[in-house]
Amino acid sequence: MEKKTSSQSEEILSLANNLRWDLGMDFHDTIIESIYKEASKIARKTTRMESDKPAYSLDLKIDRWVTSRWLGFPIMFLLLALVFWLTVSGANYPSGLLANLLIDMAHPALKSLAASIGLPWWLDGLLIDGAYLSMAWVVSVMLPPMAIFFPLFTLLEDLGYLPRVAFNMDNLFRKAGAHGKQALTLSMGFGCNAAGVIAARVIDSPRERLIAIITNNFSLCNGRWPTQILIATIFIGGAVPAHWAGLVSAGAVVGIAVLGILFSLAVSWGLSKTVLRGEASAFSLELPPYRPPRILQTLYTSLIDRTIFVLWRAIVFAVPAGLVIWLVANVHIGELSLAEHFIRLTDPFAFVFGLNGVILLAYVIAIPANEIVIPTILMLTVLSAGMAGEGAGVMFELDSIADTGNILRGGGWTLLTAVNLMLFSLLHNPCSTTIYTIYKETNSAKWTLVATFLPIVLGLVVCFFTTQVWLLLMS
Repeated sequence: MEKKTSSQSEEILSLANNLRWDLGMDFHDTIIESIYKEASKIARKTTRMESDKPAYSLDLKIDRWVTSRWLGFPIMFLLLALVFWLTVSGANYPSGLLANLLIDMAHPALKSLAASIGLPWWLDGLLIDGAYLSMAWVVSVMLPPMAIFFPLFTLLEDLGYLPRVAFNMDNLFRKAGAHGKQALTLSMGFGCNAAGVIAARVIDSPRERLIAIITNNFSLCNGRWPTQILIATIFIGGAVPAHWAGLVSAGAVVGIAVLGILFSLAVSWGLSKTVLRGEASAFSLELPPYRPPRILQTLYTSLIDRTIFVLWRAIVFAVPAGLVIWLVANVHIGELSLAEHFIRLTDPFAFVFGLNGVILLAYVIAIPANEIVIPTILMLTVLSAGMAGEGAGVMFELDSIADTGNILRGGGWTLLTAVNLMLFSLLHNPCSTTIYTIYKETNSAKWTLVATFLPIVLGLVVCFFTTQVWLLLMS
């Protein structure tokens, strides 16, 4: 058997040698030559000699700009800033229309209907002033920005630009022990943190996907933008000459957003060096060709799969929150409501961090939705300060920024309170919709708790540090 096999091998080798001489070259040379020919074809398509005319395709010409070491980041920030500006400015009018319809018109109509049928005052307050108003605020504040942001974001995704964002940010996130695609989840979080958590599915590594999920709350979602803009306009803009107010206020809000990105990188690095230790995974990021948008698919994906899905979850959590808000403001023990007892009890603790009991209570009972933080703060401020008029026990918001500022200052707010609120708005627990989404994505109570309480600890530490520096400067 061995001799037969050896004889067959010799015959095959002899045939190969004859073929080689018949071709006039070595068989291996043939293979190598074909490889060089193919490489030459590719090189002619993608490179050029100085004497040649440019051979770049349109995609390559665009990528020379959007993935440039010097221009990539400025272009990326300008595009994202444009998306945010369109979202904020474009949402003002429809938000006002919804607020006028759901709050200014429907709420009094429901109150009149309840009175006409003899509904008990406590049930009227619980269902209409509590559950309904909470739902109305969430819909009017949350729906228009999401309906603008998600289609714009999906449009950039369909055009093929978002992979370029991941390409630009890859090195930065890898140095932080995270994944380059975390930049995409971070960007999505600016629309909604729950959507950003879901977007972390694009990261294959379980460790890096978990890091992206835990740190996504450092992106300012659309529910927190109104708080940032309002407080910055009243207190930051109000601290400078009028002709600088708009620019300084906008700069303060952008600064908070950039600070959130820095915290995301810092916490990602800390997690990757401690409890989620590991090397950043290498991945091949294929830059797809630019392509025209698919309008119908973009609208369906952004409005149905993202906007309606996230909004429904927020409403489900906001309705019971409205019940709790009304109860704590209207159920009394002795001469004080439950809310007033809590505020007086926590004020000394909150003052250490440059905050107050109203802010702490607002963020506790507004966990289901950041959109109701400002109405809740105004209601609790009027209640705790004993101010007369609308707002004692009922969520409300004023059309006039000056009137809002007067109420807050009447409640003892200072510039330090405003700065720390802006910081705490960035660094506090996720909303209940995001917490629930984190649990569904990780299937882990432990990591859900970490993602929930880690931002709170950081927020209190940062506010304490800011307060001490402020007191040192004022002394």
